[in-house]
Amino acid sequence: VGLYFELSNPGLILPGVVGAVSLVLSFYAFKTLPINYAGLLLIVLAVIFFILEIKVVSYGLLTLAGVVSLALGSVMLFDTAEAPYLKLSLWVVAPIIITFTAVFMATMYYTVRIHRRAPVSGLDALIQKECVVIEDINGLVGGKVFIAGEYWNAVSAADIKKGEKARVVEVNGLVLKVERTQSI
Repeated sequence: VGLYFELSNPGLILPGVVGAVSLVLSFYAFKTLPINYAGLLLIVLAVIFFILEIKVVSYGLLTLAGVVSLALGSVMLFDTAEAPYLKLSLWVVAPIIITFTAVFMATMYYTVRIHRRAPVSGLDALIQKECVVIEDINGLVGGKVFIAGEYWNAVSAADIKKGEKARVVEVNGLVLKVERTQSI
C-alpha cells in the first residue's frame, strides 16, 4: 500500500520507504514460514481487483471477486499440514475481509451515485436552467440573456421580449437556444 501511495503521489517519500521495507521484510518472512504461493497469488489478485473496482465501475463484481480471492487466499496462505500451530486465525482474517468489503462497497456506492448526478458545471449544466432576457430575442436573429452571472447570445423559435424568463433548451457553441417560460 505504501508503494502504491508513493507511485500515485511521487515525492511523499515516507510511504515509499515504509512500503519498500515492508516488502523486503515480507520476503524474509515468507522464506521462514511455509507459504502456499497459490494463497499468496490469490491475495495479490484480490488487491488488483480492489484497485480495479476504484478505476472501473463494475457495480460490485470486482469487489465481490476481490473478497472471495482475499478470503480463499487468507485461508490457504500458510501450508499448515506439518505445523498446524502456524494456521492463520479466522479471528484475524474475518475483520480484515469485512473492513475491505465495507470500504470498497462504500467506494462503489459513491462512485455510482456521483455518475448519476446531473452536471453542476460546464455547458451541460446550463441545459434546463432559467435565464432572464435582457435584449429582445427576435426568433432566430437572436438577442441576449443573463444566466449564471454571464451574458449569452440566445436564439429562440418564438419572439421573447426583454424582461421575460426563458429556459435553456440547447447549447450550440456560444449561442443558447431558449424557449419562453413566464414573464417577470
